[in-house]
Amino acid sequence: MGDYRRIADRIADDIASGRLKPGQRLPPQRAFARRRGIASSTAGRVYGELVRRGLVVGEVGRGTFVRAAPERPAGRALAEPGPGDALVNLELNYPSAPGQPELLAPVLAPLLRPDVLAEALLPAAATGTEPAREAVAALLATPGWRPAPDRLLFTGNARQAIAAVLASLVRPGGRVGVEQLTYPLVKEIAARLGITLVPLAGDAAGLLPEAVAAAHRSAPLSALYVQPTLHNPTSLTTGRPRLLQLAQLVHDLNLPVVEDRIWSFLHEPGDPLAAHAPALTHVVDGLSKRVAPGLTAGFLVVPPHRVGAVAEAVRSGGWSAGRFALEAAVRWAGEGVVARLVAAKRADAARRQRILAEELAGFAVRSEPGACFAWWELPAPWRADTFTAAAAAHGIAVTPGPAFAVAPGHTPDAVRLGLGSVPEADLRRALRTLAHVAARRAGDRTGP
Repeated sequence: MGDYRRIADRIADDIASGRLKPGQRLPPQRAFARRRGIASSTAGRVYGELVRRGLVVGEVGRGTFVRAAPERPAGRALAEPGPGDALVNLELNYPSAPGQPELLAPVLAPLLRPDVLAEALLPAAATGTEPAREAVAALLATPGWRPAPDRLLFTGNARQAIAAVLASLVRPGGRVGVEQLTYPLVKEIAARLGITLVPLAGDAAGLLPEAVAAAHRSAPLSALYVQPTLHNPTSLTTGRPRLLQLAQLVHDLNLPVVEDRIWSFLHEPGDPLAAHAPALTHVVDGLSKRVAPGLTAGFLVVPPHRVGAVAEAVRSGGWSAGRFALEAAVRWAGEGVVARLVAAKRADAARRQRILAEELAGFAVRSEPGACFAWWELPAPWRADTFTAAAAAHGIAVTPGPAFAVAPGHTPDAVRLGLGSVPEADLRRALRTLAHVAARRAGDRTGP
């Protein structure tokens, strides 16, 4: 383990023990380096490691602050709440439908028969099984697009699908265009693969084609990663006119696309970018949001000439799906369980959006009726880091805007609110509390 990681471990211990508290600012990196007798570059790696672990947040020009969710003291049961714990976790982003276990369990029962289980425990190829390809092709279909089963590949989850596609498309040192705010794990995947992410501007209609073109002229992009449907964290959905513009642009540039549709099931059916640029677009989806993160699979729809290369990336990366999960997915889809869960989760999201609108009325909150998260641009003088710490003091965990920023220092003072992972009554109370916190005067904003 490098020296910088040992130093990061000591800072992490201080955070876990409470010696460093949520919202507390760490010294500037140069000052930290002087105090520790280390190089400035090492201090930078320490702070980078703490950010990677999710222990601190910061922006250029503002400093680095301890994040909101302290670790539990050693020796205490995981389910046992204690002072300062985040009792309402609005960082989580996994919707769950009422009665979900009761829907899922009967379909799994046949898999536990010894003869069926023996088959389900065999390894799964990246191409899955023929029943899985047929079932998922039907599951992902939209009114104007249905993926060919022979273009489907499978991974353990959607994150692994993203990693496999990027690994197959982009060499270390390559550049990938992304929205200015993007899914945080894409930043981690890119860092591990040695990929540079290039933030691209957008507007109320979605990613700007001219921003993509300008970035590509500056230095060629190897690929484009986008979330056109219920973008995380803003929940923006790109309409057909902009999708057509983007499709024409990537065709002109011969630019491969990774289209993340993990949240598309909550939106009214609409055709993906892949319907307009099928020879360039790699669609990523999965079961973690539709069903549950604990037993999931990732799906990839790739251009015909890319099936072999992406399948090899899945195999070499160790990202293959479990055969048991694929068998479960086939049964859940075939017996209509996934469809019932999707309908229930859409209804649940609509109820939670009404709660959001009621409790945060008058604030600058961006969301869509089907989304199970929202993007809250905080009122002045709040900053994302200090508001996150103030929320934690009230037992509420939220995700600060900088977690989604590709270019540090260029994000609005905002937080993302996950709406789907807590009981509705707790959600209402938490949002009401956050509204009171946000409305405070600057001089009274950090107290409990």
